[in-house]
Amino acid sequence: MCGNNEHHEHAVIELPNSMITRRAALRLGGVGLGAALLAACGSKSLISSTSDVSTSMASATTAAEATTTSVASQVSALTVPDAFAAFADTVKVTREGKWWMVESDGMPAHNMMVGITSWQQQVPTSQPYVGSNAWSIPAEPVISKSPVSAKTSLYRGAIALAVNGVPIFNALNNRGDDAFLYGELDKWGGHAGRADDYHYHIAPLHLQKQAGANMPIAYALDGFPIYGESEPDGSKVAALDEFNGHYAEDGSYHYHGTRTYPYINGGLRGVITVSGDQIDPQPTTKPFREALQPLKGAVITSFETPATNSYRLGYTVDGAAAEVAYVVSASSVAFTFTDASGATRRETYARR
Repeated sequence: MCGNNEHHEHAVIELPNSMITRRAALRLGGVGLGAALLAACGSKSLISSTSDVSTSMASATTAAEATTTSVASQVSALTVPDAFAAFADTVKVTREGKWWMVESDGMPAHNMMVGITSWQQQVPTSQPYVGSNAWSIPAEPVISKSPVSAKTSLYRGAIALAVNGVPIFNALNNRGDDAFLYGELDKWGGHAGRADDYHYHIAPLHLQKQAGANMPIAYALDGFPIYGESEPDGSKVAALDEFNGHYAEDGSYHYHGTRTYPYINGGLRGVITVSGDQIDPQPTTKPFREALQPLKGAVITSFETPATNSYRLGYTVDGAAAEVAYVVSASSVAFTFTDASGATRRETYARR
């Protein structure tokens, strides 16, 4: 379960098996939070003539230098709209003064929810991240003299925004537990929060291919980019600091997504404003129903979209199948709940 942010892709691209296996092993082994986090932090970080050879090596060096220069130029010229370009059909980016404003409905193109074994009965619904309620990313980020760690704060709201328009929350939930290790996340690293808002809690590494080579997979809300498992020039990631970031040779700063804790930016190295244990400004998500309690023994087995804005979530409780079907509009959400016995009930909620 994540914090209540009241200030707050159709091919299946799953989390790497190594991550899923690691989570299962830690949970089955009864690892407590301290030991789990310690385990998660464990890795943080044919010759024809001499003349021909010389010529070949010179040519290769020139080509390599040209490639490096080209990549460096692309990186230095990178703007926030460039990073979100691969998802331009569903994400809109505009400049307003000192901010890049990013609009989306918070719903990814990939499937959701499947694989969750600790479910608080919330479901994904579209969110109005538009207009004055859009995501704000500093256009000219500045390194802070007093960076904020996500290990001890920022348990509410988002700390980053993926390039597909889905927010990313602290890897630790509002109880201080690693949400991934505790089975709260689906195969893509996300789940639905208390406002029935979908978001990630770990790095969306599955976006690396879609985002494009040498492009960020997300932006931290301090304005610094978050890259995947390689440097912008394609080289191996160098040592990372406690925030999962480091400085590039040109003096710029960026973060990386990793397969171990903190998974995404482990805090904010840049200047931010913190209010009520969350970063401001950021969009408001308004719950349309009371937050529910975890359903003991539930495992989410399927999630389908039979029609536009229509969804069907299948789950089991102690092996018995049940379902939540719902239709979302701008003004309401209509549910049909079917329990393991086949009994149904219907509920409709107005959206504010």
